Amino acid sequence: MARLSNYVLSLLGTFVFSQGIQAYDYLSHARSSSDALMHWYNQDTGVFNGTGWWNSAECITALADIQGIDSKSNFDDVLQNTFEINKNIWTTKSDFYDDEGWWALAWIKAYDLTRNQTYLKAAEQLFDDMAKGWTTKCNGGIWWDKDKTYVNAIANELFLSVAAHLARRTWDIKYLNWAVKEWQWFEQSGMINKNNTINDGLDGSCSNNGYTVWSYNQGVILGALVELSKASFDSSYIHIAKDIAWAAIHELTDSKGVLHETCEKGCGGDVSQFKGIFNRNVALLYTATSDPGLKQFLEVNAQSIWKNDRDSENRLGLKWSGPYDKADASTHSSALMALIAAASVQNI
Repeated sequence: MARLSNYVLSLLGTFVFSQGIQAYDYLSHARSSSDALMHWYNQDTGVFNGTGWWNSAECITALADIQGIDSKSNFDDVLQNTFEINKNIWTTKSDFYDDEGWWALAWIKAYDLTRNQTYLKAAEQLFDDMAKGWTTKCNGGIWWDKDKTYVNAIANELFLSVAAHLARRTWDIKYLNWAVKEWQWFEQSGMINKNNTINDGLDGSCSNNGYTVWSYNQGVILGALVELSKASFDSSYIHIAKDIAWAAIHELTDSKGVLHETCEKGCGGDVSQFKGIFNRNVALLYTATSDPGLKQFLEVNAQSIWKNDRDSENRLGLKWSGPYDKADASTHSSALMALIAAASVQNI
């Protein structure tokens, strides 16, 4: 993948340096947009109006992320309010295991910020419920849903990521064992295609179904492998993550290096969340590799969002290359994650 990495680095570098990186204060932009996200927050429900249950977990994660890098941001009261209102329904609110995975990662992030064991216990509870979805249908992996209709990439990537994150925070060997078991299955499942990108899932015969290469499926695996590398003290996982990241950047960016989904209009509230998840996890990979091309990718996208995809109230839309159309909590939090990702690596 070295040739691919060099190609994309060259492409991104041409654009970045022509724009002037130093003109962009990524942290300030992320802070302003974090405040704007609160426009959709519902104090009574603890989630965000106009978007879904799992999307609200990503909104919470974004707020926790900005607080983690910005001394001027404090969303502790929001985290606590959301948790208290919904604390009895984490494993019953949804029939989808991936929804549980998003919330587990959100509460692990909240734990990292606050060291509040209640958040970590919630993540462990969610993981235990996800583990009930392990199946022998395709020789392993977890189901996407509790009705057992589909084995797909995102549920299994999240299961791996939550296990690896918990392994590092509890040092309970069961989580590391689960993470290794999941990765060994996932790597051999066929969902990673010949181009090193990841398709959506498996068909009825447990073969790659050839469905869309969504950006979030390329993203969650990166953070999962970074955590697994740290938990197992095995750097080989980082090399695999870099191959997947660069393959995705090659396939999903335009000529200026801006990330796109294959469908960016009329695709519903799930797809509008995906790209920010990729960028958030690219930032995690960058911290483990110091790969300058990854940093430039993050900066290119943050610059384009701020220049081309926001309104006068710093609300962020779906198409990062512009023009700005409209925003909701999903499009906004996704683009916000890209701003936070660029801010988080700016001085590293």
